[in-house]
Parts: sequence; C-alpha cells; structure tokens
Amino acid sequence: MRLLDLENHEVKLPSKTDSNFVDLTVRAHPRPLLKRSQWQTLNGQWKFAFDEQGMRRTEGFLGEWSHHIEVPFAPESIKSGIDDRGFHPNCWYEREFETPLGDGRLLLHFGAVDYRARVWVNDKYIAEHEGGHTPFSLDITHALNDSGTTKVTVWAQDDPHDLAKPRGKQDWQLKPHSIWYPRTSGIWQTVWLEHVGEAYIGHLRWIPDCERWEIGFEIGLAGNLPASGVQIKVKLSVGGLLLASDTYEVFNGEISRRIVLGDPGIDDCRNELLWSPEKPTLIDAEIQLLDKDHLLDEVQSYTAMRTVSIQRDRFMLNGRPYYLRLVLDQGYWPDTLMTPPSDEALRRDVELVKAMGFNGVRKHQIEDPRFLYWADVLGLLVWEEMPSAYRFTPKAVERMTREWTEIIKRDVSHPCIVAWVPFNESWGVPNLVETAAHRNYVLAMYHLTKTLDPTRPVIGNDGWESTDTDILAIHDYE
Repeated sequence: MRLLDLENHEVKLPSKTDSNFVDLTVRAHPRPLLKRSQWQTLNGQWKFAFDEQGMRRTEGFLGEWSHHIEVPFAPESIKSGIDDRGFHPNCWYEREFETPLGDGRLLLHFGAVDYRARVWVNDKYIAEHEGGHTPFSLDITHALNDSGTTKVTVWAQDDPHDLAKPRGKQDWQLKPHSIWYPRTSGIWQTVWLEHVGEAYIGHLRWIPDCERWEIGFEIGLAGNLPASGVQIKVKLSVGGLLLASDTYEVFNGEISRRIVLGDPGIDDCRNELLWSPEKPTLIDAEIQLLDKDHLLDEVQSYTAMRTVSIQRDRFMLNGRPYYLRLVLDQGYWPDTLMTPPSDEALRRDVELVKAMGFNGVRKHQIEDPRFLYWADVLGLLVWEEMPSAYRFTPKAVERMTREWTEIIKRDVSHPCIVAWVPFNESWGVPNLVETAAHRNYVLAMYHLTKTLDPTRPVIGNDGWESTDTDILAIHDYE
C-alpha cells in the first residue's frame, strides 16, 4: 500500500483567472493538513532593522532599514544572515512582492512569530497576534491596490527578560547557560500567501473512531457564503481505493458529521487500515465546497484510523498494549535554532529517530507542522508539550491558556500525536505542593485539555509533582 501522495497532488481553482499567481505545488507545503494548490511562499530576503526604542510600533516603521534577513530564520541564527544574539526586544521586517489582480480573497499566513506581532499591508494596519508558537492568518484583500505590488511590514516584539510568557528552553540571559538555548525572536516559521474564493474552508478537524469504525470531521467555513446554503463533499481513499464519498448540506457555516466506513468485521481487514509506527497507513481526503454544481473551494488533507488510551497500567495503541520507547527531542538546530534548516532535515530527523530503535519522541517545544507531517507519514509517536513560562502570575496563566488552546486547535488532527503535556517539571508552578493556586492551575489545564480533546492521554505535569494525570511520568536524573 503506497504512502499518501498529497505532496505532489495538483488542484486548479476554477475561480482563479490571473496566471501571475504562482501555482507552487512544491513538497514543503506549510500547512499539510489543509492544502490548496495555489499558494506562494514569502520566505526569502526581507528588509530588517532592530528598533531599540520601540517607538514606531503604532504607525509602522519610519526608520532606516539597516539589514536584510533570510526569512523564516530568526535574527539570532546564523542562517538568517544577521547572527546577532544580543538583547533586541523590537525588530521590523518588510517585503514587497507581486500580487494577482482577480476575483476572490488573498490570505496572508504566518506560521509563527515570537512573541508578539503587528502587521501592515501597503501601510494599512491589519491586525496583531500574541503567542510565539501558533499561526495566524489575515485576509488582506481590502488592503491591496491596483499596482499589482504589495508591501507587508511586520513589527515583532520579544522581551528577552519576560519569564511570564511561554518560552520553553529559550534563555533569558545574554549567553545561554546550563540547559537553556539561544533565543528565537521574530518570524521563525514560513510566511505565505494563499488565494481563495469568496467563500472557503477555514477550519478542519478529523475525529477517527475505531470502535464504531467511522471517521468524524468538523469543518468551519469562512468568507461570504451564499444565503441559500452550500454543500460539502468529502471523499476518502487509501492507495487509490475509494473508501467513502458523501455530500452534506451546510446552512450556518459549520458542519460536524461522521462517515461510516465499510467494515467486513474481520480483524485482518481492519488492521490494513490502522495507523501505527510499524504501519503508518494514512487516508487521503479531498474536500470540496460547492454551491450546487459550482466549485467554490477544494482542499486536500489526510487522516488515519488510530486510537490511544490508558487501561490500568498500560498505554494502548489501537486497543492493544504498546510499549513506548521515546527520546527527548529539544527541537533546536545549531545554525537555525527553533527553525528547521529544511524540510529534508525534518524528514531525516524522523528517520534517524526510528533507525536508532525509538518509536516516538517527547517534543520539548512546539514544532513546525512539517515535523508532524513526517511523523504522520513515516510513523513516529509524539508527546506534544507546551513551552513553559517560568513565573506564576495572572498574565502567565492567561497567556499559557490562550496559546495552549491555539496549539491544540492547530495539531489535534495529526495521528502521530498520542499525548498532550501542558507542564514540564513544575516550570511555571514552582510551589505545586505548598500552594493551592498552583495545583488548581495544573488541574485546570489538565481538564481544559481533556475538554478540547478527549481522545488522548494528558500528562498534567511531566516528571515531577503530580495532580490529575493519565500517565505518571518520573524524570530520574541519577
């Protein structure tokens, strides 16, 4: 049975008429769980400047551009061309590029900007985002002009001394000390453009159920929907073999349905479709948004039949006891820090972990979605862990809760993820034993995670003191 072939699949949107929009069906699509063929990377050389005073953050940048930077690499990294690991809380980016003139909407996507970002398009303020590990998307159609050239300006703020924000292993001292690593500030994941129609698929979540032998999905629509309603068509297949093809009416912009798969009731037949590290079978998904016979949008995705649970003292994969052999993966690269040097490097990382005899990783940061893609394709289990804040304050609680919610939303459909870890070794809750508020915080994050995703185990505080948890993890350094 072949592996998923989405990476070379090509789809043409019939609503797109301008040939200047580059149809880049390249391998490294930045959002592998929701792919359209018409997208354009903005990675590459941008104008760049540090702003030591932070004086221009409301009007846009009015100073002199002192550098050029290679996006998406952080200015602290060698690969960025800046290689400056000093304390610079504010920095600016700018790039001009050709944009299509035609029907539909133009979306600007940021994979991640650490920690806070404001965006202008053609000197018009668009939006702000806070959270250094999660994506955000902006509809910039209203800011385009008739020239065919668009200018994007980004202000990024990352206070190196702020211990109340989720920062993980990024050091707060000038030089990395002990177990910490250099900081990663500003843009550190792919920036890209995407053309969509006036109505389009904005959100997708997969919910496999092996007990019922069905695949659930949730879809949220965006843009201007026809008042008469639209239809969603979902087609599932494996290795070219059609599993299901169903069409559903949508009237309020959201839909949640379950697709029952053909079940012969024979374990050998079911086993062919189950996902595991030993046999990572993925299910191709093609989703169309229709207005009667008119195609409004089309995306490619994938899912898998896979369950994880805890039964007594056993971790269960697909209803059977499964021995976990995981390696702690810090997710830092010598020349590029938190940003992977290439998609090939991510694939090789997954291959090397498996070649060393491990079947999974405990990921000590929030990885680029491309890592999770290769873990899905090649078969590697992932414990996904929230990068820690180091102080317990109301602001830290608010920041952690918001960003953790966004992380789960981004990654919940990846079959490789088999556990969520909101806290590590009591970082951010240093008085867990003595202080009720610290315990309540861990309990709240545990139950929030179980509410957002009841299908996976949650380790409340990995390694040290424990409150509610599905796995009691002990970090023994002796």
